[in-house]
Amino acid sequence: MSDETSAAIRDARKDWSIEHREMYLRSGGAEGHIMDLTPVGGRSFATHCLVKYVGRKSGKVFITPLCYADIGGEVVVCGSKGGADHHPAWYLNIIEDERVDFQIATQAYRATWREPEGAEREKVWNFFIDCHPFYAGYQTSTERVLPLLMMKAVEPLPVFTAEDATGIRQF
Repeated sequence: MSDETSAAIRDARKDWSIEHREMYLRSGGAEGHIMDLTPVGGRSFATHCLVKYVGRKSGKVFITPLCYADIGGEVVVCGSKGGADHHPAWYLNIIEDERVDFQIATQAYRATWREPEGAEREKVWNFFIDCHPFYAGYQTSTERVLPLLMMKAVEPLPVFTAEDATGIRQF
């Protein structure tokens, strides 16, 4: 996918992404966890989490809403960036740190993360696109392999608030 196409997708989704994040945070996770994604080829009960991480360059804290799936007690997210030819900033920031925090509905956690490889990655990918079919289209629009991150909760945290974020991700 060209940078121009990627920019058009980013602009089209910017308002929706910002509104989704704000709703999730404002409600403490009571809203925003389940969203209807049928207009973009997804499921009517698509699951979303919030991921909180530190910017590798800025040192600021960011909170990003992402589609997720739960497989074997681990939460998996995909660094698709809508099929762009480069990784999303949230993914690049997370892989530079040993920890990540995530929130699912009204429960937040500190977590460890890993990237599945080989046969496990194939199994996780197939499960993920079964949950969120439009990611298969994202993969076909780029030559890079879309990364999967699997997060395992290690300790509970208070739910995220807008004040937790010291930076606002520009989509």
